[in-house]
Amino acid sequence: MRKLLNDELNRLSVEEFKRVSKIPLVIVLDNVRSMNNIGSVFRTADAFRIEKIYLCGITATPPHKDIHKTALGATESVDWEYFEDTLDALKKLKDDGFYILSVEQAENSLKLGNYNFIYDKKTAIILGHEVRGVEQRIVDLCDNVLEIPQFGTKHSINISVCAGIVIWEYAKQILLK
Repeated sequence: MRKLLNDELNRLSVEEFKRVSKIPLVIVLDNVRSMNNIGSVFRTADAFRIEKIYLCGITATPPHKDIHKTALGATESVDWEYFEDTLDALKKLKDDGFYILSVEQAENSLKLGNYNFIYDKKTAIILGHEVRGVEQRIVDLCDNVLEIPQFGTKHSINISVCAGIVIWEYAKQILLK
């Protein structure tokens, strides 16, 4: 088996990416402090052609060299918007008809592998601070909470890894039917 060369991958240019339809998914970063995590989420968002990223609170915004380091140009292709308060982002999403999910360990959370995304409903997924997670006041306003089952000694997964897992599950269910 021969590994494909980059020019054999038929990737979109940034201009083409901007013009094509996106999957109806918005990722909300609620006070994410690591610029490497932010950049990685941008890169994953580009790979799956998500609609937009909302950057909230202390979450840094492009352009920044530490975001660029992991985004590798995805900040140019993926649309994003900054909100000083995550509550304002949620209000906009609700007004725009989004179904809002946070990814958190919570009472009555739904296990990601058992959750069925709603095919014809725009979805927003909220990921939180690397230590504190998604703020409780934000969890309270969500339509549901998803949890990624974990089996080791740690209580959490890096948010860029978490984003990749959740976005892949969404894509698998919605795009790869």
